Amino acid sequence: MTHDHDHDHDHSHAGHDHAGHSHGLGGHSHVPTNFGRAFALTTALNLGLVAVQVIYGVIADSMALLADAGHNFGDAIGLILAWIAYTLGRVRATERFTYGFRSASILSALGNAILLLVATGAIVWEAVRRFSEPPEVAGVTVMIVAGAGVVINGLSAWILMAGQKHDLNIRGAYLHLVADAAVSVGVVIGGAIIVATGWNWVDPAVSLVIAVVIVWGTWGLLRESFELSMQAVPKGIVLSEVRAYLEGLPGVDSAHHLHVWAMSTTENALTVHLVFPKGHPGDAFLAQICRDLSAKFRIHHPTIQVEMAEGASCAIEQPTH
Repeated sequence: MTHDHDHDHDHSHAGHDHAGHSHGLGGHSHVPTNFGRAFALTTALNLGLVAVQVIYGVIADSMALLADAGHNFGDAIGLILAWIAYTLGRVRATERFTYGFRSASILSALGNAILLLVATGAIVWEAVRRFSEPPEVAGVTVMIVAGAGVVINGLSAWILMAGQKHDLNIRGAYLHLVADAAVSVGVVIGGAIIVATGWNWVDPAVSLVIAVVIVWGTWGLLRESFELSMQAVPKGIVLSEVRAYLEGLPGVDSAHHLHVWAMSTTENALTVHLVFPKGHPGDAFLAQICRDLSAKFRIHHPTIQVEMAEGASCAIEQPTH
């Protein structure tokens, strides 16, 4: 669609067929629709696991299982957050929320990363406390229940594996589940060593190792989700390459006011002013630019302002301080 203005430039938002996806008020996600059911299934599995761990943790008088249950409960809340964000991201836009609620997925990914780090801090605190007073651990019971946790968390992570490659929100939930599985593996190993040797200090030692692994894996998610929340250029997109492509187009004298940001964890947007000294290149040319931006740079919502001269900009000057 092209809008003509009196001040010798126009805006174009053309070429929005993007491999069959529709745009506008009926916002969409680039993640398959069946991930709503995937979130429902993984959430139910994890809440069931928490219930089992609490029951057997009390029966076996095992703080290890109760701590793992608390960690899994926090992660189940994280899954629910991701599920809510995924659902909100598919809600139609309104007159007030013109992009819909797509950015909820960015907030969810950020929240998931923070939640993981807080849960890890709780594990470290409990582990350090146990070094001074190692409790008696019912090793066999702990191994059986933690083994069930490995299976359930592993299955849940497998269900979300396909979506986590392209959606930071789903990746946050996926990392939660992988971290849960790692914790459960550590608990199984710790339980086996305790059964074989009677060394109760092994339980907090394994917990500290797992905490380090979780922090290492979560830091990237925290950094990337924070950057997206601050409208940074999404990971994998190099702004200089986008500029070079635009300025290399036939008839383009320069590209300025170029901005690229994430609308959600799956969709990226761009705005740019292109100077065409010889006149408007036509809607078909702009539509091809939109298709190229989607194919080359994963930019799905480009808005292009065509100008005949660089001084024709209607943008407000940015503050210099």
